[in-house]
Amino acid sequence: MPSVADAGRRARRRDAAENRESLLTAAVTALAASPDASLETIAADAGLSRRALYGHFANRDELIVALIQRGAHRLVATASATDHADAPAAIALLGARLWDAIEHVRLLAQVALRQPYVERAAQALAPVRDRLAEFVARGVADGTVRGDIRPPVLARLIEESALSVLAEAARHDLPDAEGRRLVMLAVLGTAGLSWREADRLIATTPELVEEP
Repeated sequence: MPSVADAGRRARRRDAAENRESLLTAAVTALAASPDASLETIAADAGLSRRALYGHFANRDELIVALIQRGAHRLVATASATDHADAPAAIALLGARLWDAIEHVRLLAQVALRQPYVERAAQALAPVRDRLAEFVARGVADGTVRGDIRPPVLARLIEESALSVLAEAARHDLPDAEGRRLVMLAVLGTAGLSWREADRLIATTPELVEEP
């Protein structure tokens, strides 16, 4: 039978986990509003002291790395569950769902894509990159994606086109619906579709239509 001490330890672990999650959630909101938000601001927004924050994260870099890993885990899970029989539609759907999965696009664009976090974000998102490469290789093989560029290079160019939309969202007040559509248009254009073909694919593929 569990002792009172065991129950106390479980309660402390649960409280610690909840506090850590509260800090990460507060950091997402604070950093989305201002990439240079202070640790004091983040701790206060979480309803905790700065000392409590340091109990979970030794410094600002450690907090941001935890955010990148947290976001990457969600994006990797999203990518793993994404597929479509048509390769261009699969590429567009991957871009759209990743956009939908990022609650604060500006955070990813302003923080995760800034030095010294670029390499860490790239490593964490490697499975997403592999998924995209799979779709590109399939499209090149069946002729639905341009074949004049080597598939690994084309996959990297498609990735860069999606990141350029994230950067645009960071620089300007880009509505989510517009950003989602721009991501799909950008990746499809890089994949070799004309803007009319891309527009038609988005309009006629139910999975690509934004959910209300």
